[in-house]
Formats: sequence, structure tokens, C-alpha cells
Amino acid sequence: MFSLYTDAATQPQSGLSAGGILIVHDHHQTQLKVELTATTNHTAEFEVARLGFERLVKLVGDACETTTVLFYTDSQIVSDSLAKKYAKHYQKLVDDLLTAQAPFQLVLTQWVPEKQNQGAHTLANQALHSAEERK
Repeated sequence: MFSLYTDAATQPQSGLSAGGILIVHDHHQTQLKVELTATTNHTAEFEVARLGFERLVKLVGDACETTTVLFYTDSQIVSDSLAKKYAKHYQKLVDDLLTAQAPFQLVLTQWVPEKQNQGAHTLANQALHSAEERK
């Protein structure tokens, strides 16, 4: 079983977004900071979640079809959209995320408050600060 935590950070004035991805398996952590193409927080949350699952596919490899993933997000819209498999203004992003989840045997999505998602949150903010410094 793998636990996947994702979070996005967006600077509204500049439109820069970055994400944090935390993968936990057998008491080992993989921490990733990524720059995102999204310019709003909602789209950034979907993008980093998709990237998290794409990275997890590479990490797990052929064992995906027998792997359960506990996916944690502090984005209510991502959590709700996955449960409904629908989002009025973000359907393409929902579909892309569902496609990224498809290789796994089971994905359980859990909304968590931001304070319970600190690992991914910190990584996202660090990545955003790095992106801002380069601009």
C-alpha cells in the first residue's frame, strides 16, 4: 500500500504555481517539488494530483494492478470531483486525473485539512518560492 499526498501553491499576482508530492511506502518517503503550468489554485491542485499519480506509476511499475493507493488532498474540489467523477468547470482535469489513477487496483481518496497535509504543503511552498526567485 502506498500513501500519496499532494498540494499546490499559487501566487495570484504572478500566476505562478508549484506543487508538492509526498509518497510514503514502508516508512520511506519520496518528496518531490514540481513547477506547474496552472495559473489558478484549483487547476494547480488537479495538475499536481495527476503528476503525483504519474510519478507513482513510474515508482510502482508492473505492480500497479495489485497496488492500493491512499490519496490525501486538502483540496475539497479535487476530492469531491473524484467522488462524483465530475466537475462542471474542470471536467478535462478530472478525466486526466482519473486516467492517471486507472493503473492502480484501488485508489481511496481522502480529503484532509491543510494541517494534516503539511508535508506536501511545505514542498509546494518551497517549490513556489524557488520559482518566484528565478523570475
